[in-house]
Amino acid sequence: MRILVVEDDEVLMNGLQVGLGISGFTVDAVTTCDGAEAALTANRFDALVLDLMLPDGSGLDVLANLRSRGATLPVLLLTARDAVSDRIVGLDAGADDYLGKPFDLHEVAARLRALIRRSAGRASAILTWQGISLDPSRLAVTCGGAPIRISRREFSVLHALMERPGTILSKSQLEEKLYGWQEGVESNTVEVHIHHLRGKLGNRLIETVRGVGYRLCEYRP
Repeated sequence: MRILVVEDDEVLMNGLQVGLGISGFTVDAVTTCDGAEAALTANRFDALVLDLMLPDGSGLDVLANLRSRGATLPVLLLTARDAVSDRIVGLDAGADDYLGKPFDLHEVAARLRALIRRSAGRASAILTWQGISLDPSRLAVTCGGAPIRISRREFSVLHALMERPGTILSKSQLEEKLYGWQEGVESNTVEVHIHHLRGKLGNRLIETVRGVGYRLCEYRP
């Protein structure tokens, strides 16, 4: 799950990047409205964490521009302006959730998971496929009820595929889920993670569609 954080307080921004990263998110961050507009135009995110008071304007302007383009990206407003009237304005402007500062990082992560789950039309927080269960809140995977140890990046690849079972995801789409702007991407990283997942969960789970990408494959054990 790739998140964009728009926050001009560097301490808070760094805290969100580290804390949400520990919770399994890939986090990019900018400090201005202009930076947010550029990032949202050039990249695909699963959710947006947006401050209201930014050096070059209001986060509400970023939100308004986003919604005017018809974008349904889940937006969590995270701001010190926490009066009831502020919350009403933010939600009516198109935000999906509103959380005041100070905040608990675990709550921010839980709210983001809920927003992303609802935007995908899922009722359950647990993803399941062919006897495999994935719990985003615990970063846990089981196969046939038995826990499976996988790395954070392997988890991200599996999560992306299980969110859209049967849908082909390209290598670049999976890389977007794995890496932020500041992280280097090795040419064969996705292939390596797919190989490890097959070794742990079964060779028939993930199908390679040559020249296109990867998808979960339905099979009978």
